Amino acid sequence: MKITSVAAGGYAFSGLGLAQSVEEDEKPLRIGFVGVGDRGSYHLDAALGIEGVVIPAICDIKDGNLYRAKRWIEDAGQASPTLYGKGNTDFVRMCETEDLDIVICATSWKWHAPVCIAAMKNGKHAVSEVPIILSLDEAWEVVETSEKTGKWATLALEQALLESSYAMPVLNMIQQGVFGNIISMVGGYVHDLRMVKFNPEAEPWRLQHSIDRNGNLYPDHPMNKIMAMMDINHGDRLDYLVSVSSGAAMLNDYAEQYYGDAHPYASQNMAQGDVNVSLIRTVKGKLITLNFDTNTPHPRGIFKVQGTKGSFIQGSGIGSHVYIDGRSPNPHQWEDSDKWLKEYQHPLVKNYNPPPRKNAIRGHGGQGKVTPLTWHLLIKALREGKAPFFDVYDSVTSSAVSPLSEMSVAKKGQSVSFPDFTKGKWEKRPPISLI
Repeated sequence: MKITSVAAGGYAFSGLGLAQSVEEDEKPLRIGFVGVGDRGSYHLDAALGIEGVVIPAICDIKDGNLYRAKRWIEDAGQASPTLYGKGNTDFVRMCETEDLDIVICATSWKWHAPVCIAAMKNGKHAVSEVPIILSLDEAWEVVETSEKTGKWATLALEQALLESSYAMPVLNMIQQGVFGNIISMVGGYVHDLRMVKFNPEAEPWRLQHSIDRNGNLYPDHPMNKIMAMMDINHGDRLDYLVSVSSGAAMLNDYAEQYYGDAHPYASQNMAQGDVNVSLIRTVKGKLITLNFDTNTPHPRGIFKVQGTKGSFIQGSGIGSHVYIDGRSPNPHQWEDSDKWLKEYQHPLVKNYNPPPRKNAIRGHGGQGKVTPLTWHLLIKALREGKAPFFDVYDSVTSSAVSPLSEMSVAKKGQSVSFPDFTKGKWEKRPPISLI
């Protein structure tokens, strides 16, 4: 078969047996977008730089977002897309009407599961921004709809594992046995978001979650890394969780400081504790400590791996360090991780050499001038007719930490059993492989 040339800013990769370009007789991948605001516009622009991808339909409740996305698609030389913006559930009409291979969802959290379910029920795969579900009922519905329809819904564009500077080499070190058997990990979403929560133009829905809910509300960034590194759902599974939260004061203080004590949020009751800590134990005895802190002033948090032969730690402002028993130069002292991360860089990252795009990707998460690895792997999975490596079972397991933590907090830290969304398949599913 003849191979087309790769257009400037297009889709070409070397190594790992990856296709160099799109074949002439290969059907274009048809992608629909639900939510093309800040984060959604990033995914849209990333997709527009990939050869063989077309965007026939977009959906958003804000006209400004819709027409900006329409202009970007037309500027990229594609046909003008069909617009869906007749209320919060117009994505259902889009899924019922359009001929699409996949739907990308980047809306506010409450619509993630409904969009994915609507897509699968209408013969389309789905990818959601985090979290993919907010309740256990939604988690089971996503899993069962996927199994019934043969379509998948995942967090395939979650970036914490693939685009962290340290996570992929650390995963490779774990899989090569450098740290021995993994005993525990510490991670979390520790990110000062007070300004975001009080910015109605950015994410007006985010603050409401802090008003209404109390738990570990954003587990997927750390869990994306931890689950791959601990073989969760792939030889081990999450067994039970305990979760506790501190009191809530910081959001009221922030509102009073910046808007005055007469502002309604200065006295608004906030359910979400300023700091939440969740402990998760696996069936095989591994321990996960998961922190959630978006209300206090601080740099980013730490990530730590502990194995029987050594440890890795990374944190904002402290860099990353390794200690390997019997191999590190000084007993009981960290050494800089640079040489280890370089030596064990994951082959997928090492061999990923896409051509530069003409312009940097726009939207939240943009500025890069190469196609993100997450998007490359998604397109590769679609072309090969396979689910992404972080599949529907992994995705709902990751997001289910949130409702389970809420249950535990409400019960004063009592343990809560973790559902087995794989229905026993975890025992025989092989470890996650990225190549």
